[in-house]
Amino acid sequence: MSPVAVQLQRAVVLHGPKDLRLEERPFWPPQYNHAQVAVRSTGLCGSDLHYYLEGRNGDFALQAPLVLGHESAGVITAVGPGVKNLAVGQRVAIEAGIMCKACNYCQAGRYNLCKGMRFASSAKTFPHLDGTLQDRMNHPAHVIHPLPDHCSFEQAALAEPLSVLIHAARRANLASGQRVLVFGVGTIGILACALANAYGASRVVAIDINKARLNFAKSHGFASQTYCLPMVDKATTTDEQLRRAKDNVSTALSKFNEPDGFDVVFECTGAEPCIQMSIHAAITGGKVMLVGMGSRNVMLPLSTAALREVDIQGSFRYANTYPEALKLLGSGKLRNVEKLITHRIPLEDTARAFELLAHGKDEDGNMVIKIVIGPSS
Repeated sequence: MSPVAVQLQRAVVLHGPKDLRLEERPFWPPQYNHAQVAVRSTGLCGSDLHYYLEGRNGDFALQAPLVLGHESAGVITAVGPGVKNLAVGQRVAIEAGIMCKACNYCQAGRYNLCKGMRFASSAKTFPHLDGTLQDRMNHPAHVIHPLPDHCSFEQAALAEPLSVLIHAARRANLASGQRVLVFGVGTIGILACALANAYGASRVVAIDINKARLNFAKSHGFASQTYCLPMVDKATTTDEQLRRAKDNVSTALSKFNEPDGFDVVFECTGAEPCIQMSIHAAITGGKVMLVGMGSRNVMLPLSTAALREVDIQGSFRYANTYPEALKLLGSGKLRNVEKLITHRIPLEDTARAFELLAHGKDEDGNMVIKIVIGPSS
């Protein structure tokens, strides 16, 4: 009896800090209730970069080789037994988290809080679950989402970070006519601006320390006005830090001609000074959404929040957001959202892509915001 030929595919595998290897690995037919996707686009994000540079993302350290990538779209190439909602040739987006579907959080529709969640490209669980920086991957069919006709693979790769903002906006009850302030204009912050505009915000403004990114946000219509925070030495005492936060945001609010603050503040940096400023930036009775992840322990002006009934809400990943995200991306309502993708790089050059992301500029001095990895050109 002749042996069965093993089919091979390429995968970009992280073995340690800056130890990224292009490897050939076997791929297998999808199992029950799974489908196989030929990956066409994967966006790189901050968590991927942390793993690349440090071999860890916060508390989650690499324990074995891991394929990164979780912002992806592609084409169904095979379906396993039991799959009814997908077909070969269908264009789809991959939702990277696999929930248990049985716990109280999952049953309540809050599967982003599932303690049994396994997330592709994350080292939180072991054995690790490989991500999407590979030619093909098998994934559960219930977290694979068909693309609308007018949504490209690159746009669909933005569905994952956009989902983070849709989830945060739902928690904030973001509504038409509200005034919105966004701290940080990286990918997440710019998507926060774009989503607020799509939801009918009466005004969207942004604050950052990077003038070039602020110019990008304003010139492409994501924010109507921006403010660049001054670069100063780190405060030596807690009292000084809190005073600076209040003074800095007061100056910004004056520049925006909104001395009383904004209805909803999206804090997308995770930086302690910005978190402190966000509380002062919210109007009395307003909301602060903590979206960015950075400082683990933060000193907050809680009395300012309590006496003014400013709600401070956490937001972690997303749940039941992909259909809305893909619909928005295909609708044209997120004006200029494709401008976020500044660089397109083939799978075999992924290491270079991470170096570009780390430096923030390419070899010609052009700003790097979102890099999308695609098949070989």
